[in-house]
Amino acid sequence: MKAMIFAAGLGTRLRPLTDNMPKALVPVCGRPLISIVIGRLISAGYDDIVINVHHFADMIEDYVHSMDDFGIRIRFSDERAGLLDTGGGILHARPLLEGDGRFLVHNVDILSDADLRRFYMNADPDAVATLLVSSRKTSRYLLFNDSMEMKGWTNVDSGLVRSPFLPGGAGEAAGSDAESFVSGNGLTGYAFSGIHLLSDRIFPYLEDYAAGLLSARQDTERKRADTSVRPVKFSITDFYIDSCAFCRISGAAPGHLDILDTGKPAALAEAERFIDRHRIIRECSLRSALKE
Repeated sequence: MKAMIFAAGLGTRLRPLTDNMPKALVPVCGRPLISIVIGRLISAGYDDIVINVHHFADMIEDYVHSMDDFGIRIRFSDERAGLLDTGGGILHARPLLEGDGRFLVHNVDILSDADLRRFYMNADPDAVATLLVSSRKTSRYLLFNDSMEMKGWTNVDSGLVRSPFLPGGAGEAAGSDAESFVSGNGLTGYAFSGIHLLSDRIFPYLEDYAAGLLSARQDTERKRADTSVRPVKFSITDFYIDSCAFCRISGAAPGHLDILDTGKPAALAEAERFIDRHRIIRECSLRSALKE
């Protein structure tokens, strides 16, 4: 089972901690965040992990190697030349990710009690991406119909809705137009967890999306070829929003899902309580624990 961990970010919300180390190595309960995420993945049966690196990339690579790669196959997607955001990062790592038919993507700063093996096994086989979502309170929600097919995105604070299904192809709406669209189509908002399962079939869509962002080029095939040489920076969430009209993006909302974003200093103290409450470190595989 294959997975990718997003660990390239600058960790600006965790400054000053991340002035001298990458977010992935910020300790919680005496263990770097990336160690906890890797341990969770190993416990769920993942044995082939790709980690993208940029900020203090050498420190992350040295740490993982010092742990004997946690006894599994771990490879790095190098973004030292420039951050590619989430969508660009996945596309850049394509040579490392393709082959098994599907792969999990997990933010390094997300803790959860999700059953990552069950999520992998039960994801929508017809979708190019299945997003793990919940009803937790936030300001931004992904919009799904009753069949859990993604139809758009909304910011409840501003009232903005983005969707390729808006009347007239407007792309964005606010106020009464946005409210009518959501209610008229029976859409429900769910918070994204930062954990998603992608099919290898997503890569041609990502290539086309990246090619479209290279607006100076006119020949699509030429642009597509160029993306392999000149990586394109883009958000995977933007891709999901813009592309859900022509490729199936599904949501999976377990009956219970506890999620914690550790990307802010105030959340680090809560992270220790979260780990203790869900016995996360004790769930980590023996192979991983022994190396610590």
